[in-house]
Amino acid sequence: MGQGRQETVTTSLAGAVSEGISASLAPIDAELDRRYPGDPGTRQPVHTVYVPGDVFDARTVRTWGDRALAALDEHAPDAAAFAGCLGLSDELAEPVYARVRAKLEREPVEDLRVDFEDGYGPRPDAEEDAAAARAARLIAEAHTRGTAAPYMGIRMKCMEAAVRDRAIRTLDIFLTGLTEAGALPGGLVLTLPKVTYPEQVTAMVRLLEAFERARGLDAGRLGFEIQIETSQAVLAADGTATVARMIQAAGGRAIGLHYGTFDYSACLGVSAAYQAADHPVADHAKAVMQVAAAGTGVRVSDGSTNVLPVGPTANVHDAWRLHYRLTRRALARAYYQGWDMHPGHLPTRYAAVFAFYREGFAQAAERLSRYAHRAGGDIMDEPATAKALSGYLLRGLDCGALDPAEVSGATGLSRTALEGFAAPRR
Repeated sequence: MGQGRQETVTTSLAGAVSEGISASLAPIDAELDRRYPGDPGTRQPVHTVYVPGDVFDARTVRTWGDRALAALDEHAPDAAAFAGCLGLSDELAEPVYARVRAKLEREPVEDLRVDFEDGYGPRPDAEEDAAAARAARLIAEAHTRGTAAPYMGIRMKCMEAAVRDRAIRTLDIFLTGLTEAGALPGGLVLTLPKVTYPEQVTAMVRLLEAFERARGLDAGRLGFEIQIETSQAVLAADGTATVARMIQAAGGRAIGLHYGTFDYSACLGVSAAYQAADHPVADHAKAVMQVAAAGTGVRVSDGSTNVLPVGPTANVHDAWRLHYRLTRRALARAYYQGWDMHPGHLPTRYAAVFAFYREGFAQAAERLSRYAHRAGGDIMDEPATAKALSGYLLRGLDCGALDPAEVSGATGLSRTALEGFAAPRR
């Protein structure tokens, strides 16, 4: 009864009230759009590989893949051995192992940083000049040949007084070499380490602005990652979250926050034996980074483990289990990227990532499909959950854990539709 009744709608407020409120909040609306644009919707690599500037060469990406495959051949020659080491279920053993090997053959490194900081150290100026120019030439040639990793760039020295001039010169040589070889490649990434004050971020912005003007590049073409490696980068002397101020100081150029496991741990006095990505001080720092970056379009990366999978099989398996556990732990905490320090880390990086997405694939696909098609079910999902579900599937697709056909088949959605749910209009 009453379903067909025409309701009488009345209001008490004049239209001017709504208009006045909207006018008063217009600056806040603009501020929200500027400070919190949301995730850029581009691919995020699952890891970053650091290679010293004097070690990097034209075959580095392929060499890492070959060494990772050799480690599998020696220490886990089949799916059962690999699954037994890592504790993978029988259901996941074969598909994960097959995908790991295929990934190492096709795209062993997703993100590579030629390192001119800790991994390179102080060198004579002429030597670092030559290494920076060489890195630019090799990366440009890799893009021309189609052998480049999806993301490549350099980590310069920091903006502290002792090495500031050297950092600026190395970045200048590298970027100049790339521009003279042609257009700057897609996937170019620059990393600024050991940032302690927002003013150092501002200095990096000024440096990039000056380079863009000098080379006639579009304003804002160059972005960079900020490495969080000191206590001052997390909590300022006045008690504010420095990292949040750093993001704003970057003026839209910051693309990532990378946690530096060992520098940060040492800064807080953690003994060497206990410096690890799962130490409580690491969890606190990354939680602050994560909250500061949420909604800004700046992505957070976990750090690394320095336990290398080398030596006899028992040692390799111990290191693999540790790396696998830390990677799965990070993924569960929404840190979708980390550092890898050795080719032997690649098998467990991809095993952890692939297992993470394949284990949850069926449930995520079913829930998103029910939401998209208004089919109901035993879980009442909201738009925010649909965003998380679609983001999960898109990340799985990007890294190779999931195939387009199986995702579209299970959800009834195209990639374009998934992207629509992952980045809804505000």
